[in-house]
Amino acid sequence: MRNTAKLSTAVLAAGALTFGLSACGSSGSDSASDTSGPLVVAASPTPHAEILNYIKDHLAKKAGLDLEVKEFQDYIVPNTATEDGSVDANYFQNQPYLDDFNKKRGTHIVPVVTVHLEPLGLYSHKVKSADALKSGATVAVPNDAVNEARSLKLLAANGLITLKDGVGSEATPQDIAKNPKNLKFKEVEAAQTVRSLDDVDAAVVNGNYAISADLKPAKDALVLESAKNSPYGNFLAVKDGNQDDPRVKKLAKLLTSPEVKKFIEDKYAGSVIPSF
Repeated sequence: MRNTAKLSTAVLAAGALTFGLSACGSSGSDSASDTSGPLVVAASPTPHAEILNYIKDHLAKKAGLDLEVKEFQDYIVPNTATEDGSVDANYFQNQPYLDDFNKKRGTHIVPVVTVHLEPLGLYSHKVKSADALKSGATVAVPNDAVNEARSLKLLAANGLITLKDGVGSEATPQDIAKNPKNLKFKEVEAAQTVRSLDDVDAAVVNGNYAISADLKPAKDALVLESAKNSPYGNFLAVKDGNQDDPRVKKLAKLLTSPEVKKFIEDKYAGSVIPSF
């Protein structure tokens, strides 16, 4: 997270306070916010903010959209800020994560349009293949419920573990039925998984954090999540009731334009995959 870690912590505290103050009088049926100013969108730096800034620099003016991009390193503040109106929308998450977040925090965030998939990958500074992981190796995984389950499914899909039958999007290491390599799991915040690579044998890293660390998922991952039939596409999201904001509709159209598709394909070379 470089020098943004302290900033994210401070913003998180401020966002939590603002959310707490506003939650008493808020609901999913609140009227839409003022649409006369710029559309302020919270986003993870890579690739979300990069995609938004491409739109801001090359497409927004012609479409009559005044776009402002705010970058956040964590996966919490973008939603609480969208809920309390500090920002108008966010772009960083997938449906299983959002469902879990809304359920646990009582927020009312809804998807608008799905833009891309960032395949989750297993990375290591110590071995060159997943098969080379030794017995008792330690693997770091994200500690939020959805991404931890997603990580375990990735390992299971590649034969490193076997999960119990019927395990869904809330799987934890306790749901492992077979663990032939006796892997140990270190649960850390998603943004810290890539930083843990020097301290563990391998780590499952979200695509945006891998790219931010100059890893190339399509090349560097020991195993990589399949894009086929994936429920983990990342989307533009707003607080329920703001879907018809004309600024949001303009951005949704631009995010799924041929120009953005080409930008994603050219810039990320398979490490980020357009979903439209």
